[in-house]
Parts: sequence; structure tokens; C-alpha cells
Amino acid sequence: MNLVDILCPSCALFLDFDGSLVDLAPQPEAVIVPSGLVGTLGAINTYLGGALALISGRPIEQIDAFLHPLKLPAAGVHGAERRGADGAMTLLSTHPLQRVEEAATALAAQYPALRIENKRGSVALHYRQAPDLERLCLEAMQAAVEASPGLTLLRGKMVAEAKPGGASKGHAIEDFMREAPFAGRTPVFVGDDFTDEVGFSTVQRMHGLGVKVGEGATVAWQRLASPAALRYQLQAAVAAKAGKVPA
Repeated sequence: MNLVDILCPSCALFLDFDGSLVDLAPQPEAVIVPSGLVGTLGAINTYLGGALALISGRPIEQIDAFLHPLKLPAAGVHGAERRGADGAMTLLSTHPLQRVEEAATALAAQYPALRIENKRGSVALHYRQAPDLERLCLEAMQAAVEASPGLTLLRGKMVAEAKPGGASKGHAIEDFMREAPFAGRTPVFVGDDFTDEVGFSTVQRMHGLGVKVGEGATVAWQRLASPAALRYQLQAAVAAKAGKVPA
């Protein structure tokens, strides 16, 4: 797949962060942003007239910190929070997380290799350092979610996350596509995880394109081998489009 051939001024580009733009790390805070990535994203954003957004499970403030000083339109916590191109923030209603927090804390106390990540409106239980505990983590989190009205369980790569039921990356993309400068464009979404499948389905239903990064079954119509391959394609697109940025 060649992003150089796909990206054009009539596209809207949506990018997942962890596992897509940057390589996964043992802990969320240990992610490394490769040199040059911020500049590449800034150049693509200019070429697309501002129609570039990040769609992530992370809170928006974390994305901003990693990509400082660049601040792009973004959806965080799987769409529970969203910042439009005009800078306006939209926050979905949150629901009580007490049962989920108690279940995650009890497991983490018993198995120190587990990591709890608290976000606005969600709780994520990471078991990347203890993959043998996957079934136990999923069962405990699912039981807690079922006892917590308004929440749903989202599975990711070595993580189980309780989040607001109305939040999804697909819904976030739909919301962006109703607003300038995204409206009327052809959406392209690049992601790597189970949590991105709804985003692939969404853009393809809108006559756009889903691009899966890495291995695994997917509904996306195109695939890239790794985050490094995506970064290379983005750099190549910037080089190819040099001098073609609309005035």
C-alpha cells in the first residue's frame, strides 16, 4: 500500500497513536516519539488543510505532551473526549467507575505485574507484563462492567478497558466528518488494534479506506507491516507533496 498515491487535498486522515504512529512500549509512558515525526505530521496537516486528526485510547493531554508543540484535532479515551479543528472540546457523559476500580485494584494488589491506568471516564487494566493473566483480567473486568450501568468493556492489545458505552473511535470519526475542514472529504483511518476495527468499518462505510498496521484479522481493506512502515510512508508522502501545499 502506498500512502503517496492515496493522500490528496480532498482526503481526511485519521491516525491511531500507540502501535500505529509509534511502537508499543512495556508501559504507556515509555513510548518513544521518533525524531522527525512531529515535523512530518505538521507538514501533512498543512497539506490537508487541517484535516488530520489523531484517534486514540489515550487522553488528549497525553497525546499533546508526546507531540509538543504540535496540537492537532484529536479524539481521546476512545472518543470520550474530542477536540475539533477549532479547538473546542466535547466531553461525553461519564459513569461511576467504583466497581471497576475496585476489581482492578484487587487484581493488581495480588499480581504486581499488572498496571492500572485511570483516565477521564475509563479504567484500563494492562497485562502486557503478565500475558498469562489475560483470562483472569478479562473475567474480572467484564464482571465489574456488567455491574456498572453505562459502561462497556473494550479489549485491546494486552489491555482490558472499561469505558462509556457511547464512546467509540467510529463515533469520533463520524463527528469529525460533520465538521470543517473534514466534512465532504474522503476519510482514511490508520490503526493497529481491535479497538480500531470500528473505525475501519466506519470510514469504509463512508466510501473511505481503513489501513491496518501489523498482523491479525481485520475488516480494513489495506495493510502496512509496522509503525515504522507507516512513518516511512508518511515521510514519503511529505516528500512527494513538497511544493504542492495549497495556498
